[in-house]
Amino acid sequence: MTDLLVREAQQTNERIKSRSARVGIIGMGYVGLPLALLFSEQGFRVTGFDVDPKKVEKLNEGASYIVRIPATEIQDARKKGFHATADYAEIGEMDVVAICVPTPLSEFHEPDLSYIRETARAIAPNLRIGQLIVLESTTYPGTTEEVLIPILEKENRSGLRVVRDKDARGFYVAFSPEREDPGNDSIARRDIPKVIGGVGPMALEIASALYSSIFNRTVPVSSPAAAEMTKLLENIYRCVNIALVNELKQLCQRMGIDIFEVIDAAKTKPFGFQAFYPGPGLGGHCIPIDPFYLSWKAKQFDFHTKFIELAGEVNLGMPYYVVEQTAAALNDQSKAVKDSKVLLLGLAYKKDVDDLRESPSLTIIELLRQRGAIVSYNDPFFPYVGRGRHYDLDMYCASMDELDQYDCVLIVTDHSDYDYARIVRESKLVVDTRNATKGIPARNILRC
Repeated sequence: MTDLLVREAQQTNERIKSRSARVGIIGMGYVGLPLALLFSEQGFRVTGFDVDPKKVEKLNEGASYIVRIPATEIQDARKKGFHATADYAEIGEMDVVAICVPTPLSEFHEPDLSYIRETARAIAPNLRIGQLIVLESTTYPGTTEEVLIPILEKENRSGLRVVRDKDARGFYVAFSPEREDPGNDSIARRDIPKVIGGVGPMALEIASALYSSIFNRTVPVSSPAAAEMTKLLENIYRCVNIALVNELKQLCQRMGIDIFEVIDAAKTKPFGFQAFYPGPGLGGHCIPIDPFYLSWKAKQFDFHTKFIELAGEVNLGMPYYVVEQTAAALNDQSKAVKDSKVLLLGLAYKKDVDDLRESPSLTIIELLRQRGAIVSYNDPFFPYVGRGRHYDLDMYCASMDELDQYDCVLIVTDHSDYDYARIVRESKLVVDTRNATKGIPARNILRC
């Protein structure tokens, strides 16, 4: 490696150490915006990039569109130089660029990397020597080197190449998976260790210096692929264990056993067991998606991930199970699903967050509608739900003033704001998929 490369890397490290490095974050969503604020808190001048003009406008006004991020955090960051833009020409002014864009599934449950590709094409013409590009989006092993880098190298204007371990001047690339946990206030962002895989030793060194400035611990690994697989392992581990308890829940219901009581008893064991809880299906950006990303990639190596795919199928089937249980509960009340009035409580995929991504509630609403039910919803975080990638609801949040007008109240997301004792008391029938009514004695509850 040439002395020039070493000096360039040292200069970048010095700018990071002195907080004079310019940091650009692409994607001002649930991952990118918290990351931008974390860099800003540590004294970096940050620019947030997003293609949504409404987000850009709100951020530049000092407003927040994510419930768990107060506007005061945005305003504090603005005072330290943070601003948002949709102009990718500003990429050339950045020393570091972190890509935090969605990686959803296609309608055929295959990886949709269109956001990564579009972002790479947008920033490539503005690349300059010595920049560090970090991909944080959850994806399958190989994405950084097989998808991101070829676009960056092909479409930049100066013929720059990724610096690996040979004599070349260009830009640096690394992969460092996000580890956001929306709604979790027990762990500070800085205390979540940051896994980093660099394309070559210099990229790893610079990326480690960058993230060490905002995280208390960094975890370097041998390659971007190892870092990409680390993220998948973390989420597939949860997916598989949730599938296990979801399947056991269905068995326990037939056997007349309370699965939540069983889990609470099992978790008293001080070793060898970690508690996972059943529910109406998986939501969020990572856990419902990651098994399919890995199984798709595995097929390129003539490998079939049977165990992982089975877990994904079990979790995908949970909304259907909930609808069947709701139909059975209505039937016990001498009511058919068709024309029954159902109030679904909680649209978010997780309690106390304003995140609809892959939420099982959306599937449950559509399934109930297909069977002729008249469905309403209530969620304190969503006054209206329109159209998304996989749903088209056009619904407004319903009042909870007259619960007895509904034939069934279906608890899908157990937000803390709900008064469950009152819900049980005033409803004809309650179907509880989250054990939110635990400890409330009543005959009108079906816990499923």
